[in-house]
Amino acid sequence: MRRRDRVLAALNHSQPDRVPKDLGGMRSTGISCFAYPQLRTALNLPARRPLIHDTSQMLALPEEDVLDALDCDVLCVEGNGLCAPFAHEFAWHDYDFNGRLPAQVLNPAAFRVDEAGCIHQGSGEHASRMPSASHVFETAHGGQPLDFNAEIEPWDLDALRANLRAQLPEQAELDALEQYCQRLRQHSDRAIMLSGPTHGFGFHGGIAAWSMRCALDPDSVKDIHAVITELTLERMQRVIPRVAPYIDVLMASADDHGTQSATFLAPATYRDLYLPYQSQVNNCIHSLAPDLKIFLHSCGAIYEIIEHIIAAGFDVLNPVQWCAGTRGYQEWKDLCRGRIALWGGGVNTQHTVPRGNIAEITNEIREVVAYLAQDGGYVFTPIHNLLAEVPAEVAIAIYRTAGAVPVNA
Repeated sequence: MRRRDRVLAALNHSQPDRVPKDLGGMRSTGISCFAYPQLRTALNLPARRPLIHDTSQMLALPEEDVLDALDCDVLCVEGNGLCAPFAHEFAWHDYDFNGRLPAQVLNPAAFRVDEAGCIHQGSGEHASRMPSASHVFETAHGGQPLDFNAEIEPWDLDALRANLRAQLPEQAELDALEQYCQRLRQHSDRAIMLSGPTHGFGFHGGIAAWSMRCALDPDSVKDIHAVITELTLERMQRVIPRVAPYIDVLMASADDHGTQSATFLAPATYRDLYLPYQSQVNNCIHSLAPDLKIFLHSCGAIYEIIEHIIAAGFDVLNPVQWCAGTRGYQEWKDLCRGRIALWGGGVNTQHTVPRGNIAEITNEIREVVAYLAQDGGYVFTPIHNLLAEVPAEVAIAIYRTAGAVPVNA
């Protein structure tokens, strides 16, 4: 089977010749830039400075020789056209993160180092910091203000509409993105995921304030979501016809709706305030490109809203964090079987990977993947990114074990 056909067979709930695998198809299925150089060495590949395409999570852009060595089936192209095969066409600059990691970034001017060796990125409300013992950039409260006494202020819908309209892609940007996607299709037989033109509804102003708004002023939430939907539909109508012939999966939304134990919002709140608007966008995408698979990333214990996610028209659900909440991977699979494809969940990256030995890690993969891959509808990747502390031999064992799990007839 060609790699693309393997992925599409799985996403169409047919059985591929083996479980398809993804490393770096989007920014929650990747690998830390601190772990990446050791992975290249362990795979007997030439040493290179990692290309850090996500400088918040500090993720390396997986190069094709790594994807070949791990037998992976997916390539990512981002909204600006960045993709591994043509990454050299971007202006990368050497930066060593205060001597910690020889790497390359697109904008070294975004960083500054203080006297204590802490690296700062950005400014104002977007400021983040990476202390000398950390491997990712951090923001206060995870970027989520925690003021439960805040008043629910009226939302300036005109300003929101103007801001979103200003972000719509113009002709030159669309031409460049179409060209990249077309070149990537001609270059590789891997399935192509476009990550960039998303329709995230999110938690504006922080999870605490937004949750209170949903509970106390749901009509204002509907108004806000209506504006977001209006401009998202316009974005999709510009983007999808240009790229649909050349891509297979659209990473369309990255809204984390789960904690470690439950959803942020009551399932009925999600049903009433999110599902109708997501449905409008997904229906638009499917009408423009019926074969394009729509991918939702939503972390946490979201089992209780999966029915609503399916009803909203998503085709693929990631990261399949079955270790959060009380529902196991069997229940996730049984609920989703034949209805929505699962992309992820292949090994527990919070507990098993950092705490287990290779035998425990590979045993979990064999057990979990064998079940999730039943009847198709499954693409393998760990529950989330492989972090800096993951040894290269563990990363290799993870991917090689997953590829060897038998698929049922």
